[in-house]
Amino acid sequence: MADNPKGAILQRDNQTYAIVPKITAGLLNAEILRKLADAVEKYQIPVVKLTASQRIALVGIKGEDVDKVWADLGMEPAPATGLCVRSVQACPGTTFCKYGKQDSLALADKLDKLFSGMAMPNKLKMGISGCPLNCCEAWMRDFGAFGKPNGFTVVIGGNSGSVPHIGQLLAEDLTIDEVVAVATKLINFYKENAKNGERMFKFVERVGLEEIKKVVLA
Repeated sequence: MADNPKGAILQRDNQTYAIVPKITAGLLNAEILRKLADAVEKYQIPVVKLTASQRIALVGIKGEDVDKVWADLGMEPAPATGLCVRSVQACPGTTFCKYGKQDSLALADKLDKLFSGMAMPNKLKMGISGCPLNCCEAWMRDFGAFGKPNGFTVVIGGNSGSVPHIGQLLAEDLTIDEVVAVATKLINFYKENAKNGERMFKFVERVGLEEIKKVVLA
């Protein structure tokens, strides 16, 4: 079987493909929107889908058109599949939202630049919210953070799969740089010690939250 075209996901019909351009924290501008709209019209792409991870999927592309679409967009593929850091979701936070307590967009941008696409023992998703209302569902992500008046609260091991798990509290009252430092230590510890295919919630259950705290909060 031939390899899929660059950044393309074979669809159910075994003939057409979907692509997911890299968009940080779901932020779009007029230039990106124009390029997407032009590509959809030019290549008669039948479906444009907003994904749960704050991305846009172009679905139903002919195989011979995939590389042409990428060239027209001038964008890189998002890590939408595979064992890696898949997504860093973020709400508007203090940039726009009246409920925001912390700058979720700034934190998400730093985490995305550092970790997006990084190989992992299993897929890893991040959710960053600017307040405890948790619009980006930090409690249900492998790594989550949400803002309070005194800083970010970090939770780990959440999962909304077939057996849902609420994340466990790792640290509170952290600055953006402190959250990034904790995330870096946690991800390195997870990469070095998790079993192949072990999702973060299983890793936390096996190793124990207190042991993880000793490593990542030191």
